[in-house]
Amino acid sequence: MTKRKRRSSAQAEGRTGAALAELGLDDRQQRVFVWSVTAVGVLAIALVLTLVVNAIGGGQSPPAQASGDVSGEGLPASFQSWPSLKELAPIAGRKADTAPLTVQEVFGTRTLTAGKVTLRRLATRLDQACAGAVWGADLADALAEAGCGQAVRGLYATADGVYVAQYTLFNLADVAAAESLAKSLASLYRGAWVQPLESPRAKFGAYSEGNAYVLGHYLGVAWIGRADGAEPGEKDDFIMLGLAVRETEKAVFRRVVKVAGVPSDPAQPPGPADTAQPSEEPPSDPGASPAVSAPGASTSAQPSVPAAR
Repeated sequence: MTKRKRRSSAQAEGRTGAALAELGLDDRQQRVFVWSVTAVGVLAIALVLTLVVNAIGGGQSPPAQASGDVSGEGLPASFQSWPSLKELAPIAGRKADTAPLTVQEVFGTRTLTAGKVTLRRLATRLDQACAGAVWGADLADALAEAGCGQAVRGLYATADGVYVAQYTLFNLADVAAAESLAKSLASLYRGAWVQPLESPRAKFGAYSEGNAYVLGHYLGVAWIGRADGAEPGEKDDFIMLGLAVRETEKAVFRRVVKVAGVPSDPAQPPGPADTAQPSEEPPSDPGASPAVSAPGASTSAQPSVPAAR
């Protein structure tokens, strides 16, 4: 069989050489011609294979990963959530806590402190339409299903600009809706998240962390990171950074006091000491509706913000 193949090949080459000779091509020109035809054939086969592969794969490149460099499309590298505390049962539903949130109520304090971390307020915003505070259609739909009526955001950073933190408080229908949204975020955060507030002094980078806290019928979302986008090292105290921005949760505990009153022997959830903060001018509130008076309560009666659970 091998000899037959070689004779056939030799005969074919002979016929090809004879045909080229009839065209007036010498031996060198014939070799160049044969080599050119072979190279073109290889390229044609490669082109066909490429087209077939693209057709099978849909002809689309893989989607680019979202990063903090894309406005409105920063994603945390990790996410965790915690259920509501029993102390927040009096505000398990919005029917018992009807007053709308205000920026002054949640982010009225200019500085937030936990341990050696001190954050300074840079920007705030109140959105009556919750979809405007997030990006990603799935997250916007989840907020609508949870009966979200408001989203208030506050952006903070350390004085040296090394750390950045943002807290978002969603006003939902009830604690069940808040728990469901927190569970949904465990998967949604990979492709949808809250919109970062803009500031020339702080911006989320490539690495950040997200945490959600069910607070009665509210859901608080803390977003923390280094402004340079680096992962935390031994000297980076992300625990205290998270606790500092969660000082804004005192607004929720003040609402519990307003609804249920001060218990005779109130249970103090674990957390940083509750120190009095000086009163300040209210922050700017772009996009907010007319302000509603914040519920009043003395600082000494405020329960402490719970530590990370």
